[in-house]
Amino acid sequence: MNNRNILLIVIILFPPIISAQVVPPPMPPPPPPGLPIDGYTLVLFLIAIVYGSIKIIKDSSS
Repeated sequence: MNNRNILLIVIILFPPIISAQVVPPPMPPPPPPGLPIDGYTLVLFLIAIVYGSIKIIKDSSS
């Protein structure tokens, strides 16, 4: 009977003790700040068109 009581105590007490010791994982680092990649696409495209046309005009006149 003594062994049965010890086994019962071990079965009842140890699972909550073991599960209570689980440490939550650390918080992940924050994501990098978003860059406005798509915000100025049209402006950059227009600047490229103007720059390219100036280069073509300059090279053709030489």
